[in-house]
Amino acid sequence: MPVITLQKDRFGKFVGHKLTVDEMADWLPWLGFDLEEIGEDYVKVEFNPNRVDLCSYAGVARAFKGLRGWETGMPRYELKDGKTVLKVTGAVSKIRPFMLAAVVRDVKFDEDSILDLMEMQEDLHWGIGRDRKKASIGVHNLDVVSPPFTFTAVEPDKATFVSLDSSEKMSLKEILEKHPKGIAYRRLVDWAPKYPLLTDKDGKVLSMPPIINGELTRVTAETTNLFLDVTGTDYTAVNRSLNILATALADMGGTIETVHVRYPDRRVDSPDFTPQKMRLRLKYANETLGLKLTDFQAAESLRKCRLDTRQLKEGLLEVTVPPYRIDVLHEIDLVEEVGIGYGYYRLKPTIPETVTIGAPHPARKVADIVRQVMVGLNFTEVVNFTLINEAVHYEKMRLESTDAIRLANPVSAEYTIVRESLLPCLMKNLMDNKHESFPQRLFEASDVGRINRRSETRVERRLHVASVSSHSTANFTEIKSIVEALLHNIGLAAWRIEPKRHPSFLGGRTGAINFRRREIGILGEVHPEVLNNFELENPTSAFEIDLEEII
Repeated sequence: MPVITLQKDRFGKFVGHKLTVDEMADWLPWLGFDLEEIGEDYVKVEFNPNRVDLCSYAGVARAFKGLRGWETGMPRYELKDGKTVLKVTGAVSKIRPFMLAAVVRDVKFDEDSILDLMEMQEDLHWGIGRDRKKASIGVHNLDVVSPPFTFTAVEPDKATFVSLDSSEKMSLKEILEKHPKGIAYRRLVDWAPKYPLLTDKDGKVLSMPPIINGELTRVTAETTNLFLDVTGTDYTAVNRSLNILATALADMGGTIETVHVRYPDRRVDSPDFTPQKMRLRLKYANETLGLKLTDFQAAESLRKCRLDTRQLKEGLLEVTVPPYRIDVLHEIDLVEEVGIGYGYYRLKPTIPETVTIGAPHPARKVADIVRQVMVGLNFTEVVNFTLINEAVHYEKMRLESTDAIRLANPVSAEYTIVRESLLPCLMKNLMDNKHESFPQRLFEASDVGRINRRSETRVERRLHVASVSSHSTANFTEIKSIVEALLHNIGLAAWRIEPKRHPSFLGGRTGAINFRRREIGILGEVHPEVLNNFELENPTSAFEIDLEEII
């Protein structure tokens, strides 16, 4: 979890009030901070990663002033129309296609504020940029370079510059091989034939995004004008990072100017401080919080969280969310803001009118019993991700791809769909552990997902159990005896095993598990082609049962 240390005197200057450490420690938790350490003149607090706008003194002070009622409503940030131009060439389209920028003038820096800026930059790299993969930030001394700026890609040996914290010129390739930042982040660009580079009109190098800035544009206590650039593979992440950084610098006294970004196919003015507008139903907020707030009281609570409101009609508010609040995604987030602004410390605990006793869900009870039985049968439990890819789930199992639940924006080619069966994951476990000794007997009792077109929600979660037994003498008889022992020990009666054909199993050595005239599972010897697909040499027997059918 990210942590920020707030020095009492410096934080007091940001909020415009003299504060004591005790006062800070009393009020900061009501903003969602966890107290990590309280010193004589500082408070160290931990904030939620979704509130990455709280990664700086300016961001915390902005929220703190609102909660105390010293400054409420959405902050207004003036954007001056700048003349700076940034050209993004087509050469970066397949490497790091997006860049946005801003100019900040008349910032007064000291050693503390420079350190604050660096820490904010790294928090944004981690919180939004996913360790620079989706977005990375460059902060430059504008006065030592000349616009227009160009973001392009060049061959690794064609450009040289002095990188930050270095004294000698190195080529882009040498930076990836020798510089600590180059070694740490080379994976982001070393696969490409050309590497990204940001230069000014005279060819001076500002940075090699997303690796390292140039020593030429180092920010010091004497720097007053900044050029901010954010580059990445995700436009939304780039835009959000720039908004949070620019608004924080505006709160530090800077004047923000737009930059005209020219892509090969369009033009964009950045930063874009257009606020988000959402609606809040007062009845929904009151039911969730257990309060009876009026429209006015709810609006005042939201204003304390630095949001603006407008009453559309009785019981319905239009809420304006500032550009740095990237965590407000749903109406329930607005309800949380009402609670924070109203003050959770004002909520009175009540004793429930009825006393109820919690109990495990029937599916969880069955799963626990199944786990005990399988462990007693000398199987080792594994826990896999519910996500998998189509190659493992279908192709390697000799199955045809069905209407699976697919991720709209998968972060990895390894995880693109929700699994419909547990067996592919268990087969992959065997493949990943084939260097270990055999026999290997594994099982998993967990959830799978499938699309049910007869259901209103369409997406259905089912509890399954599956196991694999892999060794030189694994066969149908062994796995059949395991299934019989399992079903007997969980108290199931009137089930039958009948012959069946299945692409993943060997013909003539496969059976369907039937219960009350419904097929609830499959068992048998795994097909040799499936074993070959998973690079397994030992025969393997397996079964899978839908436990929802017997609950």
